[in-house]
Amino acid sequence: MKALLVTHGTQGDVQPFLALALALRAAGHDAVLAAPASSEPAARERDVEFAALDDGPNRLLDDPVVEEAIDGGYRGVRGKVTALRTMSRIKPLMAAVLRDVGVAARAHRPDVVVHSPTLPAHHVAEMLGVPAVLAALQPGWVPTSAFPCPLVPLPRVPRALNRATYLTVGATLRAYAGIATAWRTEDLGLPRRRGSHDLLRDEEGRPRTVVQAFSPSVSPVAPDWPDTVRTTGFWYLPASASWSPPPELAAFLDDGPPPVYVGFGSMAGRDTARLGALVTEAVREAGVRAVLATGWGGIATGPSSRDVLVIDQAPHDWLFPRTSAVVHHGGAGTTAAALASGTPQVVCPFVADQPHWARLVHQAGVAPEPVRQQR
Repeated sequence: MKALLVTHGTQGDVQPFLALALALRAAGHDAVLAAPASSEPAARERDVEFAALDDGPNRLLDDPVVEEAIDGGYRGVRGKVTALRTMSRIKPLMAAVLRDVGVAARAHRPDVVVHSPTLPAHHVAEMLGVPAVLAALQPGWVPTSAFPCPLVPLPRVPRALNRATYLTVGATLRAYAGIATAWRTEDLGLPRRRGSHDLLRDEEGRPRTVVQAFSPSVSPVAPDWPDTVRTTGFWYLPASASWSPPPELAAFLDDGPPPVYVGFGSMAGRDTARLGALVTEAVREAGVRAVLATGWGGIATGPSSRDVLVIDQAPHDWLFPRTSAVVHHGGAGTTAAALASGTPQVVCPFVADQPHWARLVHQAGVAPEPVRQQR
């Protein structure tokens, strides 16, 4: 079997699909990862076949409107307005991404298409006449009455309204329906049809298979999810066999007690310098050593010092067990890596599913109350 794995976004969106590619290969199958062009080095060092997609919305990480959205977590009326402004910037960039998904599908002719909910790659599966599998890295894509949608900041609602909260996610996806329809009809040569943008049902109206890449021991499995929904556990990407720690990181870890790790990926909002200064001051006041990971610009800070080492990034499965605590933004992948390492964690959630993971790890007794942003 040959699988085309389609995803987009930052490192946390790509790494689980890269882990899936390795698992499929180990099981005797072929896998092609279609992801932003900036992800190619990670695939290449693991010898995974790669199809480059336009970087699209990734170009907006420094956009002031997107930074404002992250800063406010889409909360309140202002947050909803900012969300609409963010979508208006993303929409025109998606056309090039979808074009490249079509190119990859035609070039590789897979037997199955596995895709993230943020890219409607089920259209290319329909074009090729093969199954499409939805791969979700967090709950919130399959409606349930058991709990409200974890992907959107909503006030507490009566249990009877839980299922209705998932309409918010559907409305967000429908905002891109015009671009997807143009791609479907003009590029892929498929006819317009009712329900063509439904991620959960195929062209015959049958439920699609959904694999959820998170642990049911951490995030609950809803009893009313259909049998086509499989919750598999987190998809961990181990460090590349060719990776070794930079000399300065190895020396820092050997030179004293285990440090605190602090990293927020691309989640920092508008004032990364202020955040970097706050983190550095907190490390000093706590009297600890720290490794600060700047990631995708999540923290802007000065040079390393005796007690603070500034790095770009390091494999979480290698670094986290060597630290005394992990301070992070609550992305699904980072949360999973911290849980696997057995290291205490402190979660500072920003947007989307991050408050969900922050609440769950606190309930599990491995993290304090989430640290809320002060604006």
